[in-house]
Amino acid sequence: MAVVSRRLPVRVSRRPNDAIADRLDEIAGVLTAQRANPYRAGAYRRAAEELRRLTVPVSEIFAAEGIAGLDRLRFIGPNLARTIRDLIVHGYSPLLERLRGENDPIHLFMSVPGIGPGLAARLHDELGLDTLQQLEAAAFDGRLEHIAGFGPKRRDGIRAALAQRLGRVSTEHAASAGAEAPDVSELLDVDSEYLRKARAGDLPRIAPRRFNPDAVAWLPILHTERGARHYTALFSNTARAHRLAKTDDWVVLYCDDGPREHQWTVITSAFGSLRGKRIVRGREAECSAFYGLALEAPRPIEPAG
Repeated sequence: MAVVSRRLPVRVSRRPNDAIADRLDEIAGVLTAQRANPYRAGAYRRAAEELRRLTVPVSEIFAAEGIAGLDRLRFIGPNLARTIRDLIVHGYSPLLERLRGENDPIHLFMSVPGIGPGLAARLHDELGLDTLQQLEAAAFDGRLEHIAGFGPKRRDGIRAALAQRLGRVSTEHAASAGAEAPDVSELLDVDSEYLRKARAGDLPRIAPRRFNPDAVAWLPILHTERGARHYTALFSNTARAHRLAKTDDWVVLYCDDGPREHQWTVITSAFGSLRGKRIVRGREAECSAFYGLALEAPRPIEPAG
């Protein structure tokens, strides 16, 4: 079943929270069309109804109390608070873009002052960065120094721009930094479910805008759960994945886990004792242990989208 989602118009209204509530309704509609857990879609609808009932703009609540203030609202848990925060701070929802197949890290990096299209592509291709949080980490841990054109002045400018843009997001991330990441066995299990269902034609498909001029609904999408964690899985639709013909191999996993969202890429390894096995990029040592293999000397980082 092909699912082609369309952006819903924002209703003209004097109520302060209608625009954000409409986006939450849109997310609920897309989740339903993509056969996600109905309780998850229902949570977004209930949150939209709650925002419409509020007499105070939700943006004022966020300005005064941060994401904790959003979390305290009725029917708003950590995941929904993060989505509302994104709509307030950035004017769009990365979740909604991802559900539409429109997630584009290069375009995201180009929105940061001092980063043009060529530099954005190198950050994504050479360092494997996908999010602003990952870019901020690279700006402090020395990785940007390996990219030509990143002198101290540009690096400091990007640090300042990200500090201002992420703002409360960075504080929230630091507060939850101790959260335990899922074991690689769980991630590989989600990857296995996705590959099995995608190749059997059992998943709804979306029509991403990138690299898809004919608007073909080719990209399978999976919504699944492991305990309290919600996963969304898709084949990588990046320029690098297309260039290396890996759009049917590299699988990007997104996980909503309380106040944070995680992202991993699962690929078929091309190196050493892990060659031919499915691995989580960046967690090769854990994958070696999972497969019962001896840890080898460090090798080149596996390319991924």
